[in-house]
Amino acid sequence: MNLPVSVNLMPTAKVERIVELAQLSEKLGYRRCWIYDEGLHTRDVFVTLTSIATATENILIGPGITNPYVRHPGITAAAIASLDEVSKGRAFVGIGAGGGLTLNPLGIERSKPATTVAETVVALRGLFSGERVDLEGNEFSLKSASLNYGRKNIEIFLAGRGKRMTQLGAELGDGFYLSYIHKDFLPGHIKSLRNSAARDPFKIVYSTMVVSSQKEFEEARAALSFRLVDSPQEVKEHIGLTEEINTEIKQALSEGGPPNAAKHVPSEWVEQFVITGSSSEASNELRNLINENGIDEFQLPIGSPKEAEKVISRTSKMFK
Repeated sequence: MNLPVSVNLMPTAKVERIVELAQLSEKLGYRRCWIYDEGLHTRDVFVTLTSIATATENILIGPGITNPYVRHPGITAAAIASLDEVSKGRAFVGIGAGGGLTLNPLGIERSKPATTVAETVVALRGLFSGERVDLEGNEFSLKSASLNYGRKNIEIFLAGRGKRMTQLGAELGDGFYLSYIHKDFLPGHIKSLRNSAARDPFKIVYSTMVVSSQKEFEEARAALSFRLVDSPQEVKEHIGLTEEINTEIKQALSEGGPPNAAKHVPSEWVEQFVITGSSSEASNELRNLINENGIDEFQLPIGSPKEAEKVISRTSKMFK
């Protein structure tokens, strides 16, 4: 592949199945395998990642994404450093504030998400570097904490949709993960990241679905549902997402998850967030977006493992 392409697998099937998809991705030249961390909605992210680590050789692996509310960041640092050891130096970590799909079923309320994510990155960098870390954070604390088996240059990606999180990503991250960004807002996000990035190189990862059939379009509606309710207010206003519709989507999510909430997402909204059309049309749109915006890596999200082989294979061909 000319451009680094990665895959993000939602472990809603048996771990064995997710491992098979990771192996296929590695075989087809995907550079990185992310695994969704969605709490009770999916298999455990670190059990899944460890299984992938022992069954692959080259592909980079990490959570896409985890958060500091479900797990103490010190425990996340230990898990990532252990994964790095098992995979012989292939681990990375994606950090964000966590969304409703993950946090709501656990009864967790986010407090000061930007502050908490920033403190998490500081903690991870210190622990990965073998430093002794003392930190009295908003949501967690570390008292003379240290790891003696970390790797100081483990990549840390931040993720989010708001301006504050984007700014933090530029200031603190090795890269930023832009997931299901409204295409009108994508150039602004990337310009802001490039102008403020403190690290070189700084990798911008863009992720959205590639939709070439009616079935995939319906899957995209479901995938978009929980992301819309977590979107910044300016995006909601741009597409006409009222408080009433927002409440309907949230209620549907709590009652039956994304498939149940999809009916509340108008079709015209979907096209504003995903790549659509025939394989050739989708390929052209995606390549144009990547070239025009200077994107470093495209990430293919796989929400349903059922027909994932076809999508993974089809997308790999777009970049050859």
